[in-house]
Amino acid sequence: MPGAGTFREDFAASVVVALVAIPLCVGVAVASGVQAELGIVTGVVGGLVTGWFRGSSLQVSGPAAGLTVLVYEALQTHGAAALGVLVLAAGALQLGMGVLRLGRWFRAISVAVVHGMLAGIGLVLISGQLYALGDADAPGQTLAKLGGVHGLAARADWAAVLLGVGTIAVMVVWRRVPARLRPLPGALVGVAAAATVAGLLRLPVEKVRVTGVLEAVSPPAWGEFGMLASFGAAGTVIALALIASAETLFSAAAVDRMHDGPRTEYDRELIAQGVGNSVCGLLGALPMTAVIVRSAANVEAGARTRAARVMHGAWLLLFAVAFPQVLEAVPLAALAGVLLYAGWKLLPVRAVAALWRTHRGEAVVLVTTACAIVVTNLFEGVLIGLGLAIAKAAWETSHVHIEEVWEDEELCVRVLGNASFLRLPKLLDALDALPHDRPVRLDLSGLRHLDHACLTALEGWERTRTPLPGREGVI
Repeated sequence: MPGAGTFREDFAASVVVALVAIPLCVGVAVASGVQAELGIVTGVVGGLVTGWFRGSSLQVSGPAAGLTVLVYEALQTHGAAALGVLVLAAGALQLGMGVLRLGRWFRAISVAVVHGMLAGIGLVLISGQLYALGDADAPGQTLAKLGGVHGLAARADWAAVLLGVGTIAVMVVWRRVPARLRPLPGALVGVAAAATVAGLLRLPVEKVRVTGVLEAVSPPAWGEFGMLASFGAAGTVIALALIASAETLFSAAAVDRMHDGPRTEYDRELIAQGVGNSVCGLLGALPMTAVIVRSAANVEAGARTRAARVMHGAWLLLFAVAFPQVLEAVPLAALAGVLLYAGWKLLPVRAVAALWRTHRGEAVVLVTTACAIVVTNLFEGVLIGLGLAIAKAAWETSHVHIEEVWEDEELCVRVLGNASFLRLPKLLDALDALPHDRPVRLDLSGLRHLDHACLTALEGWERTRTPLPGREGVI
């Protein structure tokens, strides 16, 4: 039994993590366009199912802001009834990747692409939640949302705006309160304060609608599985699986740096996420991924084993069953404030500045990925970022440098680096420009790579160059 000797520490940490998770679960669900209860259901599965696996002992899973954009787009395209099928298929794909031991390969993904993905998600999340903050209807496309922000002030409900801004202010200030109060999460305090103010003043603002956990759970029908044969649905499944897996494993790497316990076993963690998402799909709930906010709260609260995250799932289940009416008092603007704050935290402003000073190519990949997500969608934007990162890597690794050194009356030409077809024109131009009235010796010992195209071209150059009289054998 995990946590048998550390029950006190794990129990206390589980309460803290559950308090952190409640407003985030509800907020992500509402922003994704589904019932609030489905966010809590995913959190419960992340604790009671995924929490038992040994992949990462202290990492906590649940619905994440990073998947909100993709889920919302999927619901708009395929309909609400398709959610369970898409999540179930994504979970099965994750499970297969874990069994095939592909977890370690996610560490090969360019960090610039990951930061760009998070930045793009943050921008899309912010653009949508600005409308939710003012209880105003939002356009469907991200560019239209950004273009309509200037007219939002005339349509916004300013009572709702003040509640949302107040929630953000509480979250910001709460980070500076005395240490004895910090175990109580700022998001929960901010949402509770907004709900209290809205109730006492009887403000006519939009609030969370509750139907009940059992009514919200909707297993997929057999007829819905046929949609997986379509290209659009298959692309959504792949995007869900890859993005959720990447976010999980990058979060695991961050959590491992926060404690001295057992390190994450990436393939086992991928299997755990696959099982969890499969269960979420069977329940018609939101997809899950590891969430760094909850995971960090778990570590900081003193959790010692995976028992803490299992118990956090039990607390969420108890809340969903015993106190669902509490959610009806929560203003949607307060949840929008929580997600706006989360979206802002996803913007890697410092990372862009640091990369621009040291690796400008990486900064370009990051910004391009984020902009592509805003202009197109999450899946296509990430593909564009990955393509640009691969092209950049191919360009950089194909660098070839030519040095000319005179040794007595003989010109020694040293070719260094990687001679690939991408640099063949430059290489041949440099060789053709060599003097024809002097002996030339070509030194290829400094090459780390020589592909077939360059080898053939060099052999052809050697044949076309006429040796000087009495210097046969010297190229």
